[in-house]
Amino acid sequence: MPALNKLSAAQVRTAPAGRYGDGGGLWLHKRDETAGKWLYLFKQGKRRREMGLGAFPAVSLKEAREKADRCRAQARDGLDPITEREKQRREMRRNLHLLRDIADDAFEARKAELKGDGVAGRWFSPLELHILPKLGDKPVAEIDQIDIRDALAPIWHSKADTARKAMNRLGICLKHAAALGLAVDLQAADKAKLLLGQQRHKAEHIPALPWQDVPAFYQSLDDVTLSHLALRLLILTGVRSRPLRYLHLDQIDGDVWTIPGEAMKGRKDKTPDFRVPLSAEALRVIDLARPTARDRLLFGTKRDVISDATMSRMMERRKMTARPHGFRSSLRVWLSEATDAPYEVAETMLGHVVGGAVERAYRRTDYLEQRRQLLEFWARHLQSA
Repeated sequence: MPALNKLSAAQVRTAPAGRYGDGGGLWLHKRDETAGKWLYLFKQGKRRREMGLGAFPAVSLKEAREKADRCRAQARDGLDPITEREKQRREMRRNLHLLRDIADDAFEARKAELKGDGVAGRWFSPLELHILPKLGDKPVAEIDQIDIRDALAPIWHSKADTARKAMNRLGICLKHAAALGLAVDLQAADKAKLLLGQQRHKAEHIPALPWQDVPAFYQSLDDVTLSHLALRLLILTGVRSRPLRYLHLDQIDGDVWTIPGEAMKGRKDKTPDFRVPLSAEALRVIDLARPTARDRLLFGTKRDVISDATMSRMMERRKMTARPHGFRSSLRVWLSEATDAPYEVAETMLGHVVGGAVERAYRRTDYLEQRRQLLEFWARHLQSA
């Protein structure tokens, strides 16, 4: 029988980075003097397995030994401790009853599908704002179409897009509950839609300046401030606000700015990076912004980065109805009306996915050189009288 309890609490607390065995398969792996993780090493048949028991110092030496003891007992009985832990977690999830708990669990399960693991909160916020305050503390098995109708009726027509998203997220939560073995009505969301009726709200496009008017506005952004410089680069490149606001200087190589695939709207981690050719004017704007960059974020601030609202408020103060995102529309209409740019090139300028999966697999180009020339023409248009 191998010796157990080789370590002391003082050793665990003061040991430098390294791996330390407590005996019986329990190990402490310290990244540095203050933090690490507990591991249980065991053999399952001919395979060596490694099981995490928690972070140090959140899990004490005593707790780690208790966990290791349970694992050793399971291993002696021919069980796989990792498999048994997963069974226990599934059993715990089966006991989730309130919609609030189901929603949290469904969100955790889908984080890997969401951009930035859903940190921005856009997936969860429709539930958090419009469903959970009314139904969050109700057992999920008791939720019916009447409950859902009553929860969403106040915004069904006035905030149609938000209501649609809230209904969609709730449907996902009900399916998640069913997968956990809970008795739920999977048709409740569809029945609620019938009770609520057809939405009257019509989608409104974000106001945009006509492309003929953009040069005057562009030339009025003559201050070397973050809001002016960010708006100028936004107009010059036609990108969305978020990747621009989080532009890291390491993303710029010569006259090409590479936006990571996961930063592109509606795209997943496997999406290729998106290259943006930078015109001479765009490079000049970047050089003007470099001296105030924070942590190599071109538009960094003391708290984070310049906000989308900062640019929008600046336009509001000028009594403009147009908004920053609308400059993408200005660029797209200019491409259609003032150039002979092919459809595929024009759509790629805005980072849109063009064609089906098979077509894209054979069209292995991002039209970088064509887009470079067009953005130079666009920059000249912006600087014209």
